[in-house]
Amino acid sequence: MNFCSHCGQPVSFAIPDGDDRPRYLCAACGTIHYQNPRIVAGTLPILGSRVLLCRRAIAPRKGFWTLPAGFMENAETTVEAAARETREEALADVAIHDLYTLINLPHINQVFMIFRADLAGDFGAGPESLEVALFEEHEVPWDALAFPTIERTLRQFFADRASGDYPLHISDITPEDRERYFGSA
Repeated sequence: MNFCSHCGQPVSFAIPDGDDRPRYLCAACGTIHYQNPRIVAGTLPILGSRVLLCRRAIAPRKGFWTLPAGFMENAETTVEAAARETREEALADVAIHDLYTLINLPHINQVFMIFRADLAGDFGAGPESLEVALFEEHEVPWDALAFPTIERTLRQFFADRASGDYPLHISDITPEDRERYFGSA
């Protein structure tokens, strides 16, 4: 950030009085420009014993499989964001259950939230998906999943399904986890 979005004057990057981390500061108007993590909300759509996955038509990880999820918009709840992303990416309506995974990705300033959901009706590929398909556990394209958050969520789901108990799973993904998943680049 080079200029204040309130007054247009140059900003500096420093720790404001009473704070504990650097922020963009405008000396002209006094605005502190906070930068906060982005929330990714989505669903784990289920139909019988199968889960719905979308093959990405956009970067990053174009061509890889994911759950329908995306960035939360202003003026919507996490549940509304998850349902909207499912409609956009999979042209599907879902009946949303509880929050199932909450995964912190502090190194990329994201919080990933996936809700278990029952697929309600038809589905298809939205503009951000090349294709959408239902998978039994043994059919999941494990080597072609887009992100570590997706693999972690799916593995937890299939493990929990055996007991029928679906607790909230809270975890972190570190840069080291990403390197193990993607390799060093």
